[in-house]
Amino acid sequence: MEDAVKRVKSLTLWSGPVDPQPVSGGLSNVNFCVEDAGTKYFVRVCEDSPYHHVFRDAEARVSRAAHEAGISPRLIHYETGAMVFEFIDARTYEAADVIANIDRIVPMLKLCHRELPKHLHGPAPLFWVFHVLRDYAHVMRESNSRSLPELPRYMAVAEILEAEIGQIDLVFGHHDLLPANFMDDGERVWLVDWEYGGFGTPLFDLSGIAAMAGFSSDDELKLLEAYYERPADDAIRRKYSAMRCAAALREAMWSMVSEMHLPPPPGADYVEYTAENLERFEISLEMFETEFGT
Repeated sequence: MEDAVKRVKSLTLWSGPVDPQPVSGGLSNVNFCVEDAGTKYFVRVCEDSPYHHVFRDAEARVSRAAHEAGISPRLIHYETGAMVFEFIDARTYEAADVIANIDRIVPMLKLCHRELPKHLHGPAPLFWVFHVLRDYAHVMRESNSRSLPELPRYMAVAEILEAEIGQIDLVFGHHDLLPANFMDDGERVWLVDWEYGGFGTPLFDLSGIAAMAGFSSDDELKLLEAYYERPADDAIRRKYSAMRCAAALREAMWSMVSEMHLPPPPGADYVEYTAENLERFEISLEMFETEFGT
C-alpha cells in the first residue's frame, strides 16, 4: 500500500501535493480517491497482468471509448502503472441492486455491445472464454497449481460447453460484470473497469451478470427477455445456461491463477474466492445437466 500511495503522489497531473485516500474493493488493483485543486478524482494503481491477458494500454483505449459512448466516467490521465478517472458521486451496487435494476442495466449493456466499438481506436481486443480457460490450464500446469488434480475434469466440461454454444453473435463485451462494476448516481447507472473489454458474445456478459449476482431462474428469464426483446426459447436458454457454467468456471480459474501470480490487494483472499466460484460453477453445471440432459 505504501508503494501505491507513493505512485499516486508522483503522478504528473497534480497541481500540488495530494493526500490519496484508499478506496476499498477490487480484487486485482489498489484504488484511491484524490482531491486536487478542489476536484475529486478516482485513481487506480495497476500493472499489466499477462497471465490474465490484461494490458493497460488496451484498457485505456476501451475506457476512452466507453466514455465517448456514454457508459463510463472519463479517463483523464493514463501513464504506466496508473489511471486517473473523473470521480462520480455514486453508489456501488451489490447483488440485490443488480437484481432490482435489470430494466436499467439492460439498455446500458446494449449500448456497450453495439455502440462502444464505434468509438474504439487502435487494435481490437478479443475475449473468448474458452481460449482463456485453455490458457489458464496451461499456466496452472506450468506453475504446479494446487488445483491440478481437478483440472482434467474442468477442461473436459469446458470442451462440452464450447460445443453446446456453437456459433455466436459478435458484440463488444465488458466481460467482468461483478455487481461492484455497476455504479448508480440516482439518475443513471454507470459501468466501470474495462480490463477485459473486448469483442465476444453477449451470452458471456448476460451469464456473468446472473452468476455473480446470484440470479434466480425467474431473474434470468427476465434478463434474457429484456435483452433479446422476445420470449426466451429453448435454444437461447440452452446456450445461455452453458455459458453461465463457463463464466463461473472462468472466474474460479482466474482465482486459481491469481493464487500463484497476482499479489492480492488489501482484503482479498484468492483461495477463498476460488472456493466461492467453484461452488457457483458446480451449481450452474448441475442446473444445466438437469434441465438439458447433458
